[in-house]
Amino acid sequence: MSRALVVTADVLRPQMAGPAMRAWALAHQLAPSNEVRLVTTSPYCELDGEGFSTGAVDAAGLAEAEAWADVLVLQGYVTHHHPFLARSEKHIVFDVYDPLHLETLALTRGTVSQARDDHVRLSVETLNFQLRRADFLICASERQRDLFIGQLCALGRANPRTYDDDPTLRRLIDVVPFGLPDDPPRHRRPALRGVVPGIGADDDVLVWAGGVYDWFDPLTLVRAVGRLARRRPGVRLYFMGLRHPNPDVPEMAMSTATRALADELGLTGRHVFFNEGWVAYADRENYLTEATLGVTCHFASAETHFSFRTRALDYLWAGLPMVTTEGDSFADLVVEEGLGLSVPPEDPEALEAALARLLEDHELAENCRRRAAALRGRFRWSNVTKPLEEFCRSPRRAPDLVLPLPSGDLAGPAPAPSVAEPAQVAEPAGPATAGPGGPAGREGEEGPAGPQSEPPPAPRPRSGWLTAARLAYEQGGPARMARRAALALARRAAERLEAAPGPEGTDRSRR
Repeated sequence: MSRALVVTADVLRPQMAGPAMRAWALAHQLAPSNEVRLVTTSPYCELDGEGFSTGAVDAAGLAEAEAWADVLVLQGYVTHHHPFLARSEKHIVFDVYDPLHLETLALTRGTVSQARDDHVRLSVETLNFQLRRADFLICASERQRDLFIGQLCALGRANPRTYDDDPTLRRLIDVVPFGLPDDPPRHRRPALRGVVPGIGADDDVLVWAGGVYDWFDPLTLVRAVGRLARRRPGVRLYFMGLRHPNPDVPEMAMSTATRALADELGLTGRHVFFNEGWVAYADRENYLTEATLGVTCHFASAETHFSFRTRALDYLWAGLPMVTTEGDSFADLVVEEGLGLSVPPEDPEALEAALARLLEDHELAENCRRRAAALRGRFRWSNVTKPLEEFCRSPRRAPDLVLPLPSGDLAGPAPAPSVAEPAQVAEPAGPATAGPGGPAGREGEEGPAGPQSEPPPAPRPRSGWLTAARLAYEQGGPARMARRAALALARRAAERLEAAPGPEGTDRSRR
């Protein structure tokens, strides 16, 4: 039995977003075989664990918890805000279900500023440092695993030590998708029909589970519903959450734009409805079981390609036929397994047609429900967490961290456990500003979960030569740094020679 510490920066409240939902589920699954503590570095913890302890911790409390643990399970930017965790000599599992760098690019798209450049660079550096330090990594899909194996190769973690230990690299990184409760959802109380003014008992109810984040495309959906309402006046679209459960996270621009479009088209309160708050995690089954279809839409991007839309899993859990945009791994699953229909991005006509088909073709919709009932067992938390459970059962240091590679290797050795955080990653000068920082769950929302932790503050600038020198030292020691310095001096001497006037007053650099 191990002592496992699961750390999230998200709030632990009845209304939970993706990162907290995932951390909660991992703690719950580890609890039967381990002594487990789930802590949040936010000030909000309002839930008691079932078989594990919970709490909100400050820096001192987090240090105490780290000292207690045998295994640390970390996500998001917690190592940036608390670098001592990454320097811990305990066994460390990094949960990289949310590709931070791609999410940050999507989140800040459309802005041009030094702050954006700094945040993107910081997300890359934070993730790279986690990949360098991890004893074990978990991600949400095989597609994500391919992405991270490439990144691990670039960082030198696919090396003779890790490869010979396991040529599949599953002992270094494996897949733990978002999961589902073992029990099917139950309808315990009325939530939508006859409760929300304007939604009747016989209406066609479309639900958008989770938040409305900037990497999603609810605008195309609102336009499609406006078109569909002309032929099916009883269609109703309900957004289950606009306001993030963390009160410190500001409303996203896409939420404002979605409400404005619904108002402009005259759909608000007639065909489009918004929950201004956030449906409680334990209460979502009542909304899902009253729905007719589940819908999720997003833009075409690299973030989409590698995301895992975890909220869409709720549709699978409730046996809802679903319509999704093409481009991510879950959309592929929907088509391959016959769970619903997938449409091109930003195409309201195709989306309207798909919604109408599932509402009007009752045999197709019933087939989707049957396929969902047959498939959802694959995604039960009790099934998907087995790689993490196995690691905690017999925790082990990654072999290349125990016995680092020679410093002359091109990629440099993986850092030893005691190495400090990357030189480029500076400590925040003050309290972290709140905001999303991590789809998928983002609903990765987190794909279906909600944004990752808050975006970190911009790093303080460093001298370029100092950063390069520290990085060279950390990756190869004094000898490598000396070799680099000698090469740089030789290169500069050659450049000066080329620029000097030739025998006939010519400039060698223009020859």
